[in-house]
Amino acid sequence: MASIDLNQLVAEIKAAATGVLKKDVTTFQGFSEKQLKGIAQQAAFVATGIATKQITEETEQFFLDSLEDMALSFAKTLRGLLTVTIEKVWNAIVGVLWNAISKAANVALPVPVLG
Repeated sequence: MASIDLNQLVAEIKAAATGVLKKDVTTFQGFSEKQLKGIAQQAAFVATGIATKQITEETEQFFLDSLEDMALSFAKTLRGLLTVTIEKVWNAIVGVLWNAISKAANVALPVPVLG
């Protein structure tokens, strides 16, 4: 029976997780930057509108509610992206572990998949 090299296994787990995270963090950064700039720009428009009275007291709450909705939508989308990334990291790590066990025990283990 072959043995598992613990240092090698740790390195492979780190590499698998890092590969997923680096790719997804880039996606997050691009998405986040665009969305946050849009939300900030909308806030600036609302501030200017309130200051210049183009946004009236009657419509002010509508615009503020819209900003709240934008922020909530952003947070929910980000939460969804994070959930997918966690699943990808879990799948990558389990894949490495099951592969190492399969090789060491000379068996073919089916790799479970989350999500």
